[in-house]
Formats: sequence, structure tokens, C-alpha cells
Amino acid sequence: MDRSTKTGFTAPRLTLAVTTALAGLALAGCTTSAAPRADLSFADAQTALKKGQAERAITHAEAAVLAEPRNPGYRALLGAAYMEAGRFQSAATSFGDALDLGDEDSRTVLSFALAKTALGEGKAAVSVLDEYARVIDPADLGLAYALAGQPERGVHVLLNAVRGSEEATPKLRQNLAYAYALAGNWRMARVMAAEDVPADKLDARMTEWATMSAPEHFQQRVAAMLDVTPRIDSGQPQRLALANFPAQEVLVAQAAAQAEVPQLAEAAPASAPVVEAPAPQPAAKAKQTVAQAFSEPAATPQPEARPTPVAALAEAAGIRYISEPVVQQLPARSPAAAPRAAASSQRRMAATAAPVVNDKAANTHLVQLGAYDSKVEAERGWTVLKRKFPQLKDHDVVITEAVVNGRTFWRVAAAGFGAMSARGMCGTVKSAGRGCFAYAATNPPAGAVDRGVRMASRSR
Repeated sequence: MDRSTKTGFTAPRLTLAVTTALAGLALAGCTTSAAPRADLSFADAQTALKKGQAERAITHAEAAVLAEPRNPGYRALLGAAYMEAGRFQSAATSFGDALDLGDEDSRTVLSFALAKTALGEGKAAVSVLDEYARVIDPADLGLAYALAGQPERGVHVLLNAVRGSEEATPKLRQNLAYAYALAGNWRMARVMAAEDVPADKLDARMTEWATMSAPEHFQQRVAAMLDVTPRIDSGQPQRLALANFPAQEVLVAQAAAQAEVPQLAEAAPASAPVVEAPAPQPAAKAKQTVAQAFSEPAATPQPEARPTPVAALAEAAGIRYISEPVVQQLPARSPAAAPRAAASSQRRMAATAAPVVNDKAANTHLVQLGAYDSKVEAERGWTVLKRKFPQLKDHDVVITEAVVNGRTFWRVAAAGFGAMSARGMCGTVKSAGRGCFAYAATNPPAGAVDRGVRMASRSR
């Protein structure tokens, strides 16, 4: 799985397990039930990559993705083809799509981190490395940290790996030597490199590392290690964007939620904004159980009811947010409607007030972002969502257990929104091809378990 570099390295090679390794086997997530055209294109792309024909590999990999756009393996292979061609922007997008679709192969993670590093986005690279650190070979993880701008951390990981192994491999030693060099510890870099590099080539090795050690040479370091030539890259073709191909359950959920819009519009107070929705999708009835688990709650006609903040409901029900998930009781239903005169007065004031740009302080609404088969998957889904949508990092996550038609789901919702900001957040999520709907804290989705099990955690 090693790759030679343009720096003239002889064996052992200084590498990460990426790119051609990805092309060398059918990646996790590639289904056997794929359409023949997708399978054929995937196989042709693999063959082209093995032969070093990057452009041909891109053509075939793009065809495979277009034929089966939600296959994470096809997306990862396309990223490998882009990487081989030196198209780091496109590679980062494809590898990121593969991760969003559930690919957890360490090579996909490393490739995504390398592509981000080559783009100068070291923080994004470190973030994904942190998330998947436990499944990545320390020899690769340490060097990836060093390349992403944290050489001291890379040295720490690699040094622990050397000390913990019965016999350190040449790859591990040379990766540690390079990490030392990137950290500016040239004495230790030379000592470690001398373990495997012939004495007559050691000076040349140190010189080559020195020419690429400056922080601004992040792209040259990655390109040299992968033995590719960086190219001007406008990004992955728009026709392949993952947002163009929402999942079937997303279509089902959106259609189910949209079916409730007329009732909601009729029941909403005069001052409440109403979102117009398109006609339901034809294929929306494919999976009724998923639709119900992820569907918008039916509206209760209470035109005179006052919104009750989430914080007030939480206090009434004894809910407190802490750093770890805890089992909580569901919030009580909304109290009786306020007197008609007071409600009418509020509506008149709202009609004459200036437009509200940010109503998050209202804390009356939540945004449901997904429904998963287990608590672990729900927590993992929240992590992916925060990476995809940075706006969620300032919001608490609410994970609620629900049973629909005998099947248990774990719903993931973000709290801390007002009505307008909740709809705005959903618009952002839907534009990325994901399912989403907003609901008032006083009217949670149907199907919550009778015993009121709710899991809430604060993720900042």
C-alpha cells in the first residue's frame, strides 16, 4: 500500500495507505446488487487506476457514481481517481461524500484528511482524524497529524507506536523521522532516518525534507508524498453533487411532512410564518415505517396558544443538559391557551414590530435531522451532522427513542431554535439533500415511547 514520492526516497517509502490502495479492492459499501453499468464502470475505473491512467479512471468512476450516486464505495474510488490526478478539491468533496454516506474505511478517512491538508484546511483534516483515530494505523495517523500542521502531536503518536511495538517497521521509523523534521527537531530526524537510509544518501534526504518543511508548502508535501502533480481544480462536477440524490427515506420523510402543511397553515396564528411546500414526491410511500419515524408531527389547532420555551419545559420536567447522554423524561404538553385578549394583543404587536432576523433566543422549536436504528448510530449521526453543518455546533442535541409499528427508532433533533431560525436551518439541511423538519417543543413528533425515554446531550 506504499507509494513512492518525488523526493527520491528509496526503500523504505514514506507513505500513508491511500489512493491506489483504494483502487485495489472493492471498498466497503459497494453492493452486489448494483446496476450492471455501475459495476462495469467501477471495474474499469479500478483497472485504469492500477495502470496509472488517472483521467480514464475519473471518467469511469464518475459514470459509476452517476449510475449509483449513494454508493459510498463508488464515491471513495472517485476520490482516489481525483487524488491520482492531483485534483485535491474534487478529491476532498468525493471522500467527504463517502464518509457522509457511511464509509468508515481508514483509507477513506486518511485520503480525505490528506486532500484537506493539501488545500490548506489543516483544522478540518485534524478534526476527521480525531474522530476516526481509533481505527487508523498509528504509523499513518501520526504522519497525517504532522502533515496537517500538528507535527509535535504526530511525533507523540509515532513515538508511542515505536515504543509499543516489538519490532518497529521501516515505515514507522521513517514516518517518525519525517515528523521530527516537520517539528523542527532535525537532530532526531537525522538519527531516526539513519536507521534505514544509507549513509551516502542521508544528507540528500535531509535536504529534500528541508526544502518542503516551511508551513506554506502544505500542498507540495502532500503532492510529493503521493507522487502526483497538483492541478488547478474547479471541483467535482455539479451533476455529481450528493445533494442532487437524496436518500429514499429522505424523500419519504419529506413527503410525509409536506402532507401536513395545509393543516399547519390553517391552524397557525396570523403572525406565524407559513412555509410553502412543493407537491409530495411520487415515490414517497415506499417505506411507511421510516416515514412515520421521521415524519412531521400532526398540528394541533391551538390558534391562541402561547409558545412555551424549551428551557421552561425542561425545567418543569426536570431535564438538565450535561456533557454525557442521559435518559430523560419527555416534556409535558403545552399548558392551556392564554386568554383571547392577551393572545390578540400579542398578534397585533407582532404585526407591527420590526422583522426578527435571529429568533434563536426564543428557544421554542427543535429541528429533527434524522431517525436511526440504534442509539449508537444516532450519536454517530449527530457527529456527522455537526461536521457537515457547522451551524449545529452551538445547539444541544436531543436523542429521543420512538416506536412506530413495532419498530424502534432513535430520533436526532437539535434544540435551541425559534420558529424562523428552525425553518431556516431546515432549509440549509434540505439544500444539502438531507431530510429535516422543524417542530414546536410543545408538539413533538408522534411515536415517542410511553415511558418517555429521551436522551439529551450538550455538544458544543
